[in-house]
Amino acid sequence: MTRIVALAGASGLVGREILRGLVADPSVSAIHVLGRRALETTPKVVSHVVDFRSLPALPDGINAVDEVYLALGTTIKVAGSQQAFRAVDLDANLAVARAAISAGARRAGLVSAMGASAKSGIFYSRTKGELEDALTALAFEGLVIARPSMLAGDRGSLGQPVRPGEGYALTVSRLLGPLIPKNYRSVAAADVANALLMRVPVARGREVVLSGDMQHSG
Repeated sequence: MTRIVALAGASGLVGREILRGLVADPSVSAIHVLGRRALETTPKVVSHVVDFRSLPALPDGINAVDEVYLALGTTIKVAGSQQAFRAVDLDANLAVARAAISAGARRAGLVSAMGASAKSGIFYSRTKGELEDALTALAFEGLVIARPSMLAGDRGSLGQPVRPGEGYALTVSRLLGPLIPKNYRSVAAADVANALLMRVPVARGREVVLSGDMQHSG
């Protein structure tokens, strides 16, 4: 039985790897990519330009989906304000999730962040945690939440600004290696994607995958 999948955030570091994995998966018959800009389409990949601020339903042409992958994300620096950051990382992901459920999605995968908690005193972590809680309250049969530490990947190839913290974390991880607990080491974007791609199709209930458990998964 083949699966139809929706993906938001395919132009990002992890989203790009999720898309690659879905394209390579013979059990996936169609991938509906939602974004602010059109991506290259193939017989298997359909690109939909959407306004995440107003998304009551999935775009026309998507009759039903089985799964949804949520990889939308930014930084406060890039977004320009906490409000703008929240509009992407929380509101947009949640809007896609709700629209996907309306289209029949039973399972979801989320790219969150290490330390996510709705009770956190850090705005970034609190926003991530609020999204996790909001998704948990929805009617998904299975929800997989990936909480990576600093990501390792080539943002420059995506036309995205380099994040100094990620580069520093990667250097430290390479130099100190086993001395750093696995959950705090840099994790490859492809490993985060693979962790979700392995778990989401068979997910039952809510599962949180910590960064150390994603290292070289798949």
